[in-house]
Order: sequence, then structure tokens, then C-alpha cells
Amino acid sequence: MCLAVPGKIISINNEQEPLMQTGKVSFGGVIKEVSLAYVPDAKVDDYVIVHVGFALSILDSQEAESTLNYLQEMQH
Repeated sequence: MCLAVPGKIISINNEQEPLMQTGKVSFGGVIKEVSLAYVPDAKVDDYVIVHVGFALSILDSQEAESTLNYLQEMQH
């Protein structure tokens, strides 16, 4: 089973080179560096779906927050 998790982009590096583009993504306060090569149109404050260190798609902010709230409820 694979799990892709939504996270919010807080910074972007290498914006001039789309295939080398990376970003710092926050997963509820846990910050990870991920590849943004598959989402060259992503920008700071966008939510992205991340799997194995790669952002796979840009996610609607309402959908992302709904998913994050659901995951948080599962912890309780």
C-alpha cells in the first residue's frame, strides 16, 4: 500500500531549472525537502501531494485542509 500526503510549500529552490526544482514542504509543522520536478507550476503556499520525496500534483487548498483535518482526527 502506498500513501501520498498533502503538504504546504513554504519555499522553493532552483526556480530557473524546472527539473532540479526542490522545495521545503510543511506537513503539519514537519518540514521536508521534496522534488518539485513534476509540478513546475507550483508556488509558495500551494498544497501538493507528496509521495516518496516527489510532489506529484497540486491540490486545492480546501481539499488539502479537509484531508489534513481528517488525518488529525484519526490521531485522537
